[in-house]
Amino acid sequence: MPDAPPPVSARLQRLFLTGLLTLLPIWLTWVVVKFVFVLLSDIGQPFVAPLLQSLAAASPESLSWLAQPWVRTLLALLATLGVILLSGVMARRVIGQRMLRWFEALVQRIPLASTIYGSARQLLDILQTKPDGTQRVVLIDFPHTEMKSIGFVTRVIREHGSGRELAAVYVPTTPNPTSGYLEIVPVEKITPTDWTVDQAMSFIISGGAVSPETIPFSPPAER
Repeated sequence: MPDAPPPVSARLQRLFLTGLLTLLPIWLTWVVVKFVFVLLSDIGQPFVAPLLQSLAAASPESLSWLAQPWVRTLLALLATLGVILLSGVMARRVIGQRMLRWFEALVQRIPLASTIYGSARQLLDILQTKPDGTQRVVLIDFPHTEMKSIGFVTRVIREHGSGRELAAVYVPTTPNPTSGYLEIVPVEKITPTDWTVDQAMSFIISGGAVSPETIPFSPPAER
């Protein structure tokens, strides 16, 4: 006798899981793209909006469409992307490097701005270079000892008095790695990995979907 077809509830459950797994990567991509899109368009809005309003007011009959919100958003995004690309081109030229050094010297004279800019610049530079004495991408006990979080070692310091090595570890959040936590962890409690920063970022943004088949979980001293 042929097997009985599965009940409707089981089929619906399978369809639901299939649909969810199909839409999850699209949703994660949308979350990241939306964050970047809104951020870039908001940056360009103060410059583009007044210009478009002036053009629309100068010729209401033919240019009134320029005052539409979607036009302002699109042009603000394109203008911001253009500035970013131009900055990348300039940064590779001598004149661009001189302008960047002049800007950094100017920022250094502003107390709060110098702290924020200097810290952000150092973090980006650190993540792009290989550390000395420890792996950049690690796992730490967070939020408790039975769970691990992926993090980036930004610096190794020493405990006052004992001289024990401590690592400053930045733990990003999922799927937006631009926010996170800063943890100070004894080096012997860190679980090193052989991941690159790009691999770790893919793991974080995908919510763990993009990952190797095996990963270390215990520190070397406990294996």
